Amino acid sequence: MLIPQNLFQQEKEAKKEAFRKYLESSGVLDALTKVLVALYEQNDKPSSAIEFIQQKLGGPTLAEYEKLQAEVSDLQIRYNELLAVHQDKCREVHSNLNFCSAIIIGIITPPSHEVLCNYM
Repeated sequence: MLIPQNLFQQEKEAKKEAFRKYLESSGVLDALTKVLVALYEQNDKPSSAIEFIQQKLGGPTLAEYEKLQAEVSDLQIRYNELLAVHQDKCREVHSNLNFCSAIIIGIITPPSHEVLCNYM
């Protein structure tokens, strides 16, 4: 069944109108209008209109974004290092638990006090 062109056009217009109402009710149109007016009123136009708009809308500048990206990268490296240390410590604890369990159930004889003191 074919949809008449007029009905299709009406649906398209209804979607546009619903979206426009959404933008208006959520404050997007006001925010964009204010930013564009501020850009228009600038005597010395910024070299990057996009960066001006981003900054006025509360987003980071390109330099701030790059700095944050570098910080994320550094933090990911640090996280990976700490995760590796944590995994090593978990293996060590697991090994010690196995050792202690073996002593408790009598599979092995506990080491002497001197051996333990030298081990730690």
